[in-house]
Amino acid sequence: MKYAIACTSVIPLRPEPSDKSEMLTQVLFGELVQIYKYAGNWASIKNVTDGYLGWIDKKTLIQLTEKQFKKLKCSDKTFILPDLISYATDNNNCKYLLSAGSNLPKYNKKDLSFVIGNKKFNLTNTPLKLGRNKRENICNIAHSFLNCTYLWGGKNPFGIDCSGLSQIAYKIAGINIPRDASKQVEKGTPITFLNESQPGDLAFFDNEEGQIIHVGIILTNNTIIHSSGKVRIDKIDHEGIFNKEIQRYSHKLRVIKSILG
Repeated sequence: MKYAIACTSVIPLRPEPSDKSEMLTQVLFGELVQIYKYAGNWASIKNVTDGYLGWIDKKTLIQLTEKQFKKLKCSDKTFILPDLISYATDNNNCKYLLSAGSNLPKYNKKDLSFVIGNKKFNLTNTPLKLGRNKRENICNIAHSFLNCTYLWGGKNPFGIDCSGLSQIAYKIAGINIPRDASKQVEKGTPITFLNESQPGDLAFFDNEEGQIIHVGIILTNNTIIHSSGKVRIDKIDHEGIFNKEIQRYSHKLRVIKSILG
């Protein structure tokens, strides 16, 4: 087993070792990966953050020793970037674009520095400061993605899907949940009635076959934020999401889950 850390902003993870293969999801800057094997320029990996498997361009990774990997995996000094977009510079003054949810290992808030491998980086701006209320943080983070376009497999402000939005919002708030809606629904405690839900709870929606196909984050006043065409806020009731633009329900409610308890 080999180990590495992502050193590029947003990296496509694919089911096959080819640029023509569809994008399943994305690996963000600073996320740890386990490497199973190589095929040409490609590495078969598992993203440690959510366990997702796939192929990634090996040029986007910095190799780690097992000792470095284990130390970073257990570290409490990894900062999760809350800002939608930030920049960092390395030792050679090369600029890196970072998106929300990026991992910044060995973060020092005094000089805004962090370290990946043998490289030291410095943020060019002071990150947003989150409050102590996790539910408020989740909702505020999701709000920052408002009107970002929908992208299958996307996890960044230039394209994000429904479960990517919920995963990133929760990750920045300090809670790791699975990548896909069909796996996220397995977590948490069911909420019987919509009026018993709280902001930050997750609402899941199914198709005619009963498969979970969509997820959104409950807000206040019977509204929900979700990625469908774009990240948007719509009304929700016991039937599902009502889209006022098309004057009909766009998604059928299956269950609401409280991840936070």
